[in-house]
Amino acid sequence: MTSFTTMTREAALERLAAVIPHVGRAYASGRNTDVGPDREPTTTALSPFLRRRLLLEEEVVSAALDEHGPEAAGKFIEEVFWRSYFKGHLETRPAIWTRYAALVAEGKDRIASQSGLRRVYESGVAGSTGIDGFDDWARELSETGWLHNHARMWFASIWIFTLRLPWALGADFFLRHLVDGDPASNTLSWRWVAGLHTRGKVYAARADNIRRYTDGRFSPQGLNESPEAIEEGDPPELKPLPRPDPIPNGEIALLLHLDDLYPESLPLGEAKVVRIGCLLAHPPDAVVHVRRADEQAMADALERAKAYFGCDAGPATEGWAGDLPIVTPWAPVGPSASALPSDSSRIRRRWDDLTWPRATRGYFQVKTAIPSILRDRLVR
Repeated sequence: MTSFTTMTREAALERLAAVIPHVGRAYASGRNTDVGPDREPTTTALSPFLRRRLLLEEEVVSAALDEHGPEAAGKFIEEVFWRSYFKGHLETRPAIWTRYAALVAEGKDRIASQSGLRRVYESGVAGSTGIDGFDDWARELSETGWLHNHARMWFASIWIFTLRLPWALGADFFLRHLVDGDPASNTLSWRWVAGLHTRGKVYAARADNIRRYTDGRFSPQGLNESPEAIEEGDPPELKPLPRPDPIPNGEIALLLHLDDLYPESLPLGEAKVVRIGCLLAHPPDAVVHVRRADEQAMADALERAKAYFGCDAGPATEGWAGDLPIVTPWAPVGPSASALPSDSSRIRRRWDDLTWPRATRGYFQVKTAIPSILRDRLVR
């Protein structure tokens, strides 16, 4: 299993170089198998770096195309675009995030007042349900901050349909523990499993599928393999994608946050960065290893920004920017966006401008546009 103890851009580039030779046809055929925490994963494990934009999506896609070409690397490239799709979808339906936060609070109230539900919840997060595989994944997540993507789907399905626990509490458990926990990907993936994202279409964890894709390591019994979708009220309202702000001319203060930590590549135009601040907005109740990863990634970004722009960099304490206009990279819906000062100018990367407007419904809109997006964005 790869280590996430070094959360820097240098480590991200090293990981990218190590996995790119393996993201062709072998990736497409083997990526669904969870080989366990003691072996190198069949996925790339680039997501902790992409989540914080220590790596850019176009960098990863360009490297895959250069190594394998569009056909052999197609499945891997689609996985990169899924991340952008989820971000764009949540950006245009922000009520999903609001509902999720409310459901987490409601769920916590329920487990505080309902002893039966509390016992099931506590056994679920502790990995003591007696369900083969599920308990192992719960412990692996808590101990390492990581789960294979397929295991995440199995876990979520068992949590919702076999244990009958609130889906939002499961999503909260993931977001607090995953070192690559992304508000959009995490929330919408749990909703997809529950039958809320594609309404009425659920993901059912099946014992034969788990046996097959864990190489026979797990064979759970008693799963609900014919579940019915969770229901909710009216679908979340579609909102127009907000426009980025114009970039001020002259001297500015640059504010960094955890959703974009590659400041050297920001499209700042003619603005001159003379001061740099940082905002650390962790997921609520994030565990120690998530906070440490965030802090290390931010420290690395501040050092790089200080060297690149030639000015001081540090925490965004009160009055840190003085009278300078504050400019910040766009923070998608989530903790960073909620914590940004209202008077900051938010700038958006071209990649997001190309993908997010196509993410208002299902993934198919993005998938069919991938060739044109790549022609428009990538310099080959």
